[in-house]
Amino acid sequence: MIIQEGAGSGLPRIDDVVIAIPARDEQQLLPGCLDALRRSAEQVSVPVRIQVVLDACTDHSARVAEAAGAEVIVVDAHNVGAARAAGFAAAGLGCGAGTWFATTDADSRVDRGWLNRQIRYAEAGAEIVAGVVTVADWDHYSPQVRARYERAYRVERAAGHVHGASLGFRADIYWRTGGFASLRSGEDVEFVHRAAALGVRVVWAEDVVVATSGRRFGRAPGGFAAHLRRLEASSTPEAESA
Repeated sequence: MIIQEGAGSGLPRIDDVVIAIPARDEQQLLPGCLDALRRSAEQVSVPVRIQVVLDACTDHSARVAEAAGAEVIVVDAHNVGAARAAGFAAAGLGCGAGTWFATTDADSRVDRGWLNRQIRYAEAGAEIVAGVVTVADWDHYSPQVRARYERAYRVERAAGHVHGASLGFRADIYWRTGGFASLRSGEDVEFVHRAAALGVRVVWAEDVVVATSGRRFGRAPGGFAAHLRRLEASSTPEAESA
């Protein structure tokens, strides 16, 4: 669904952006994530704050984030929902409808138009923008797994995808709906579904794109990596013949 309400949407223009990225021991992939965010931020005319939430990190992720000019928030939650929420809590309750909150993951790279397109949707009337993801590399999986994933993604996208790696929303909507719950996985889906049930205007935007890691083991126990492994299990000869 694409909302086209134009200037008559009655919502204020976006005048600043806060991006929150939860990270746990991501020093290898975080530089690519932050570089992609910087390039995307250069495409918009409003100030952009990038906040990396380090959750129980034991590596040099803090050093990487600081070198890239990001703000660093440290938590010990062992919980992606709590970490994502901490990033927006640090932005403050004073952020209102003119502030756009966005979030991605430390193992992901947004495309250059990722942020600009979200703002355009917001100023056309969207209150939440749910983007899509592609897999950056399939080195860990067979061609059959890739084919199964892409086929299912095409079929399911009509119902709307929700990815914490590609998601944005007005700050006032975030506060009014209670924000991200402290869930170890699925906090993104739970938040959007809860907001939609309250009548919040959601755009399912296929042009708001993030390339995410195809690694076998991610940080969230039921996250994207776990989804790919489930597809792999269902692609085995034993599963096909069951």
